[in-house]
Amino acid sequence: MKNKKINNALISVSDKSGLEKLLKNLSKYKINIISSGGTFKKIKKLGYKCQEISKYTKFNEMLDGRVKTLHPKIHAGILNDRSNKKHRREMLKKNFKNIDLVIVNFYPFLQVTKNKNQRRIIENIDIGGPTMVRAAAKNFKNVSIITNTGDYDELIRELRRHNGDTSLKFRENLARKAFGQTSYYDSIISNWFNKKLNIKFPEIRTIYGKKISQLRYGENPHQQGSLYLIDENLGLKKIKGKALSFNNYNDIFTGLEILGSFKKPGTVIIKHANPSGASINGSPIRTFEESFDCDPVSAFGGVVVCNFKITKKIARKMSSIFFEVILFKGIEKEALKVFETKKNLILIDISKFKNQIGQQIKYFNNSFLVQDRNSKVIDNKKIKFVTKLKPNKKELKYAEFALNICKYVKSNSIVITKGFSTIGIGAGQPSRLDSCKIATQKASKFQIKKLKNSIAASDAFFPFTDGVKKLIKSGVKLIIQPGGSIRDKESIEVANKAKIKMIFTNIRHFNH
Repeated sequence: MKNKKINNALISVSDKSGLEKLLKNLSKYKINIISSGGTFKKIKKLGYKCQEISKYTKFNEMLDGRVKTLHPKIHAGILNDRSNKKHRREMLKKNFKNIDLVIVNFYPFLQVTKNKNQRRIIENIDIGGPTMVRAAAKNFKNVSIITNTGDYDELIRELRRHNGDTSLKFRENLARKAFGQTSYYDSIISNWFNKKLNIKFPEIRTIYGKKISQLRYGENPHQQGSLYLIDENLGLKKIKGKALSFNNYNDIFTGLEILGSFKKPGTVIIKHANPSGASINGSPIRTFEESFDCDPVSAFGGVVVCNFKITKKIARKMSSIFFEVILFKGIEKEALKVFETKKNLILIDISKFKNQIGQQIKYFNNSFLVQDRNSKVIDNKKIKFVTKLKPNKKELKYAEFALNICKYVKSNSIVITKGFSTIGIGAGQPSRLDSCKIATQKASKFQIKKLKNSIAASDAFFPFTDGVKKLIKSGVKLIIQPGGSIRDKESIEVANKAKIKMIFTNIRHFNH
């Protein structure tokens, strides 16, 4: 028989929410409950019958609670195969009862890791809970295992459907979830140890995450997509708008990464995971205007990311343009009213978002690449002023801004700036010359007056002088690049001849 009657249930939960509703339904089917510690006290307080584990096993918990559920009577009750005659004889001989339902969630290890108390962190590595979960999941033919309070309602519906029984399909699906939960939990602990010991690339790497959203679709409508969360909270609060898509999130994450490098009020507009414009040049509204003016055509339908509060004045300016998503640090009530007419516009408050450096992971087939995030822009010890004319301190700061934006643009990348605003961006071209052409063409089209005496940044060296000549011809007066080409001397000669300034950083910024 595939359906199994639940006679005895073991409940041991850290998260006690939803217990009352669950217990009410378990009592309807006269299910005996075994429990321990705080869960036992909570069940009794709610007015339901319950047997404490220590009385059930006739073995008192020890070692400050480290050993309480790790007992043969518990695990034999969970693990025995009800269809195996030998198992039945052994259980009868020992007078052990079957445990048909296990409800367990673990100590909140992830939350506790925020605490610096090492002893407390170690004590919150759950041993008994995962052991019972694995045992119950292995024996899904006979046992139902619940590891998430979100599954209580489904369990209640299952009991109602089958008059106190559970179906094999239901139990197997719960087992799938249970093994996912134990592997997720162990991955958190494993990664905590790696971080504690500063091991960036361990022999075995596990990647964990909890699904928090089923997306409208993936990159394209024929692809499915979901969002998974590694930490407790994404830090993004959606105020209004339609459901976010894969591409929305991809653009949002790109924008947030760039925004995290700004130390002043700034705006970035993202389109297809590339900045179409960026600025930290002055007041909040000015940074938005200059980001948009960099490339108003590409900005259409883009994602706006800013690190300031949206006022009514800024909202009016933004609402006159079609954007998919606007992210900000707070918004005035009057500003929110301005956006009310934009039904599909997605508004997100990033006040609680925290940029974490972490690592980058790229998947392919049955493998994945892991690397440190690119957290450098320039290194003052490596920088060289290679032309006869040298930049002053102000120009060096402008050049650093240009290179900072450049490192977030898909390679090959060229970024042209004036002050602390972009005026031309050439992205993702197989040829550096093509990137130079696109950047200069965009600047000529939208920011022609600012091109004279502008600054250009390149993510990698110029293999030939053609790219350098193209930038100089457009009006660029300072070029910042890594250097390292066998033709560096030729590029320097071209720069000196044109009386422009050139900086070598000796740091490449490829972004693929």
